[in-house]
Amino acid sequence: MENKLYYSIKEVAQMLDVNPSVLRFWETEFDCIRPVKNKKGNRSYTQHDIELLRRIHYLTRQCGYTLEGAREQMRIRPVDDPQMQIIRQLEDVRSFLVDLKDVL
Repeated sequence: MENKLYYSIKEVAQMLDVNPSVLRFWETEFDCIRPVKNKKGNRSYTQHDIELLRRIHYLTRQCGYTLEGAREQMRIRPVDDPQMQIIRQLEDVRSFLVDLKDVL
């Protein structure tokens, strides 16, 4: 992934394999998600926003938490928690292996 200051909603949706509407919904449900918006209302996400969204995605889609449960977990364990860093690395490895499988 290319390191940029800001990512579009389309780029972030592709990273997380969700529809952009899911990101807009999570923005309304989680106060910590605050993308920068231009005059047209287009969202730009920072790397920190993406890490928060990854955490929400992990909690709701992979761990099966409800939105309320995910909010509680986000409050208890911050995004920079070492366990979350390990999960992020494992997700990167999984993504690499899936891409490799597709090439073979």
